[in-house]
Amino acid sequence: MACIDVTLPPVAPDRPLLLVVAAALFDAEGRVLLAQRPPKKVMAGLWEFPGGKVGAFETPEHALVRELNEELAIDTSVGCLWPLSFASHAYEKFHLLMPLFSCRVWTGTPVPKEGQKLVWVTKQELKHYDMPPADKPLVESLWHLL
Repeated sequence: MACIDVTLPPVAPDRPLLLVVAAALFDAEGRVLLAQRPPKKVMAGLWEFPGGKVGAFETPEHALVRELNEELAIDTSVGCLWPLSFASHAYEKFHLLMPLFSCRVWTGTPVPKEGQKLVWVTKQELKHYDMPPADKPLVESLWHLL
């Protein structure tokens, strides 16, 4: 297997590190859930894995449980999250670090609570969705894991 050639700019003192967390939610058919960023958000219209910012004094796992409930009205627990991969991406104003967790167990049906669209996609369909730059390497990771 060949490695991807990645060049990262040096960390700048004016570019803070932003920790966010995301989930690859898998249904019984092995499809993964993607959410489309709502019209008035940055990178509107792009598809992403559900999740969000990690709050002060919050672990990534606890933040993801909270975010999934706030964004999708589903309940899960830290014990249902399995680390899969992570993204490290330099945006213009911050450097994003995003752990990606797998989740196959939750209660409730995912409902878009923040104006986003949701879609369940197969492994083959994943590459056809336009995603933010930080999410794209995660698709590659998932492709090899599924």
